[in-house]
Amino acid sequence: MTMTTPPGWYPDPGAPGVERWWDGTAWTGHTRAQGEQAYGPSRPVTPSQPVTVVAGPPTPRRRGPLVAAAAAAVVLVAAVVGGVAVLGKGDAGTPKAAGSTTGITATDVTNSPAPKASSQPSSDPHTLVDQLNGITLPIPDGWEKTDDMVGGLVTMQTKDTYNCPGDFGFCPHGRVTTTTATSTDLKTAEAIAKHDIGDAANATYDRDPAGSRLYGGITSHREVGAGPVVVNGRTGYLVRWEVRTGAGPGGYVESLAFPSTVGSEAMIIARFAFDAGPAGPPLALMDTITRGITPIGGGQNGGVGSSLAPPSL
Repeated sequence: MTMTTPPGWYPDPGAPGVERWWDGTAWTGHTRAQGEQAYGPSRPVTPSQPVTVVAGPPTPRRRGPLVAAAAAAVVLVAAVVGGVAVLGKGDAGTPKAAGSTTGITATDVTNSPAPKASSQPSSDPHTLVDQLNGITLPIPDGWEKTDDMVGGLVTMQTKDTYNCPGDFGFCPHGRVTTTTATSTDLKTAEAIAKHDIGDAANATYDRDPAGSRLYGGITSHREVGAGPVVVNGRTGYLVRWEVRTGAGPGGYVESLAFPSTVGSEAMIIARFAFDAGPAGPPLALMDTITRGITPIGGGQNGGVGSSLAPPSL
């Protein structure tokens, strides 16, 4: 039944234990504790127009500043006492207010780990992933992924290290890195590999990026192999040097250049550096790693030169 609600104090649904004054037309900013008589207007306000309601007191259209402040104080005290403020997110990722019944709880925050992309191949301890160039390399037994803090290269090396024979530090017995060729003048894999081999040798056995001479510097070198090779289904080119150093056993360095199968098909450079002597990895492992280079997701490209094999060195 439709009726006009007379002015008076009514329970405020938005603030338990609080009454708000209804002036016959709208809710006012006057509030009082439930049952209290001394707070609020001294007399009712004469209604100016009827209000249509369905059974029960009217629902407040707004909350007065005093009630809003009181409610905020209650939430603040509860947060301080409990030590946790819970913020949830809706299905679309929109933040919800603290205390929302559809938000996450403190237990959810504590026990639910951050989501991880299960499809990321980089989680495989046997695979080195170069996301930029779209390739993966097999990580041999006894090797591991490492961080190149200076050059930011994709890197793996032998787990076993030893005291560097030159300047202070720890040296691995073998190391492999991949990067994108940056030269704009050199267009072929052969030209890039021949140009890079000197830098590859110097970076490992002469001076490191910090300027240390971990092996006492390179005293001499000789080319022990060069030729075309299929990498990831594309024809590439490699150059391999044997280097002698001022301290330690010296080693073998290889620059391998080949085109990527993704994006603009820019040239990729893989650098190999293996110590010489019985402690160094076998040279055949360079070819094994080369044959294992594949596109991210697996499979072979099967492009030009797929009938070639790594040259005998």
